[in-house]
Amino acid sequence: MTTLEIADIRIQPGRQAEFDEAIDRGLRTVIRQADGFLGATVHKGVESPERYVLQIRWSSIEAHNVGFRQSPAFAEWRAIVGPFFAQPPLVEHFDLLTTVEA
Repeated sequence: MTTLEIADIRIQPGRQAEFDEAIDRGLRTVIRQADGFLGATVHKGVESPERYVLQIRWSSIEAHNVGFRQSPAFAEWRAIVGPFFAQPPLVEHFDLLTTVEA
């Protein structure tokens, strides 16, 4: 079963364009290389333009919490995106319950 990581990210006002580039670069150059990475999406707030929701699919919670977060790649990722944070992101993990398609 895959695990979904959801990170609710709030960045500093006025830095959206810089962060857009940084999060895309970090996902493509760092997280994409992590063992257990299955895919990611980023959603940008409409009403709250400093808010982002990052969704990453991992092969397991251990792939994220141990394999990635305890590796040098995590520091590399945080060096790319961390300078934009207004506060630490809220990160939680979810297991799929159901899917409904149109």
